[in-house]
Amino acid sequence: MAWDPAIFSPTAIRHGAASALRGMVNAVLPPQCLACDALVATPGSLCSHCWRDAKFITAPQCPICGVPYAFDPGAPGVGAICGACSRVRPLYDRARAVLHYDDLGRRLVVGFKHGDRTHGAPTFGRWLSRAGAELIADADLAAPVPLHRLRLIRRRFNQSAMLAQAICRSPAGEKVRFAPDLLLRSRHTPSQAGLNAVQRKRNVRNAFAINDRWAARIEGRRVLLVDDVFTTGATVSECARILGQAGAVAVDILTLARVDAPRGEP
Repeated sequence: MAWDPAIFSPTAIRHGAASALRGMVNAVLPPQCLACDALVATPGSLCSHCWRDAKFITAPQCPICGVPYAFDPGAPGVGAICGACSRVRPLYDRARAVLHYDDLGRRLVVGFKHGDRTHGAPTFGRWLSRAGAELIADADLAAPVPLHRLRLIRRRFNQSAMLAQAICRSPAGEKVRFAPDLLLRSRHTPSQAGLNAVQRKRNVRNAFAINDRWAARIEGRRVLLVDDVFTTGATVSECARILGQAGAVAVDILTLARVDAPRGEP
């Protein structure tokens, strides 16, 4: 992966060396499951037990926010829109996710985000490409939810940028332009963890800005915004608001996992 300051922090040089070392180790030792570290035949895959437990999100689901339905509400249309979207239309156009954020989904995300299991990015990119096929087909640009530079230094990489790049490297996303620094985190905010929907919305208000070098290239474009987890939608909604003000004609959301609570609930 080419070095990009929007994906990696300056300290990632050491991280890259560690990744190279892991690559040499992986060449000698058998690959492990992305979720539980059990031995697997193929690098970047799940063991049979974890694959059996994986709860992939499929239709039927709300055509707008992507919340999965317990039953099929019928043909797509107004009647198929969930209650939350019927009451308040989200600022983004469509949202889709690969997995439920249950125990296995959490282990996959946390391992990727905090456990240096970045070798899972190509696999996650393939999953995202399937879950968001219709979104990717319409997209002009793929951009990650950005990290503030202080958090990027601590974490060493932006996991959402790695997911967006993996999508653009997949056959489905080869015509989509990867825009890793389209959005900037203009204000350092506390973590969203532990906050309810109202607090999350307040926490990220005016926390994002358009990168000046992209400002003239957003007008009339459809943007695919990529993140790791969709919880209440507060973060992606604020990003969508900023992109809409900059002239984007549509902003779709694609995430690796989704919390089961309905959109906007605490």
